Amino acid sequence: MTNKYLRRVFVWQLPVRIYHWINALSIVVLCITGYIIAHPPAFQQGTEASFSYWFGINRFIHFAFAYIFLFNFIFRLYWGFVGNKHANWHNFVPTNRAFFREMWEVIKIDILLQKDKEHLSVGHNALAGFIYFMVFLAFGVQCITGFGLYAAMSDWWLPQLFAWVPGLFGGDFALRQIHHITMWFFILFSIIHIYLVFYHDYVEGRGETSSIIGGWKFIEEEVFEKEREEKAAIQKKETEEVTQA
Repeated sequence: MTNKYLRRVFVWQLPVRIYHWINALSIVVLCITGYIIAHPPAFQQGTEASFSYWFGINRFIHFAFAYIFLFNFIFRLYWGFVGNKHANWHNFVPTNRAFFREMWEVIKIDILLQKDKEHLSVGHNALAGFIYFMVFLAFGVQCITGFGLYAAMSDWWLPQLFAWVPGLFGGDFALRQIHHITMWFFILFSIIHIYLVFYHDYVEGRGETSSIIGGWKFIEEEVFEKEREEKAAIQKKETEEVTQA
């Protein structure tokens, strides 16, 4: 067994961490309230239904967190352009063959469980980044379908921007089905996401779980040096291109 020298590296900026936890809370609340809206339970009580108004409160909570979810998502898209290199959109969209090669390497280690291989990355690995990209697309679908359903119940200008959505999807029934199915996608993703975070934290011991709270990871010295060399090479190439131009 060889000793590994670790360097404490700041990875996740505060806006990314705040976005993550607001997003997590929003998804939990939206899934619970959304499921109740789709399958409302019958409560036996002796008082007039209008006195309790519990279903109306449930709908209000769902709509309120829908706005929080939307604006939080918009902020994350913005931060993908102004944040550090670990938050940049390049980590999520496949733009070259190296991205796909890294995805295959991670698949062999995480899914096929090849014990003789090891892949370490500072921020998101390529497979995680691509999955998050697909999740971002699902976020967009959920926002469009949700506010498309809400447009008929609100006079505010923002929901009215989505008034065209029901007609595009063939009416509210089909739109509601898509919205409901996407909710189950989020539930499945959350289960796998939490499992993999704890799995990598246990196997690699690099502070994967605590990093989304404090922002810091513990990176092997050689991994850090390799990433710094790659960054220097990119900067040198960009400088040469500017000089030649």
